[in-house]
Amino acid sequence: MNHLIPMTLKGSIKLQKELEYLKKIKRTKIINAIIKAREYGDLKENAEYHAAKEEQSFCERKIRDIEYKLSNANIIDVTKLYNNGVVVFGSTITISNIKSCKKYTYSIVGDDEANYKKKMISIYSPVARGLIGKKINDIVSINIPDGIVKYVILKIDYISI
Repeated sequence: MNHLIPMTLKGSIKLQKELEYLKKIKRTKIINAIIKAREYGDLKENAEYHAAKEEQSFCERKIRDIEYKLSNANIIDVTKLYNNGVVVFGSTITISNIKSCKKYTYSIVGDDEANYKKKMISIYSPVARGLIGKKINDIVSINIPDGIVKYVILKIDYISI
């Protein structure tokens, strides 16, 4: 059963570019490596051939995975959403840890776009799940590996990520 995969417009463009690279450039390199490796003779003990075939298999799996994601994508352009002050997929949220008063800003994105160093968290992460549907000044309790942490939502933006 197919289900829609949420992703931002920027995330879908990134996946499309990766798919194009895999199909047009990576595949050709792998095919050329297989052809060259075949020239070495006996395929049973040909390490270059087996390595190239393994890389081909990995590449084809990656292509199928990306094609599946793009064909089932629910692409959300956050800049076109009406800002009703509620945390939704694609929004950028500033929160403050009630105990430490430390502020954090995160954008909620799809799994493939998530990058903690860039403050982009997956829609399926505990923090994102705890924030979805909440409003400014709401206090949320989020169960993270260190235990339950309470945050207050300071700001919600619907900006291009």
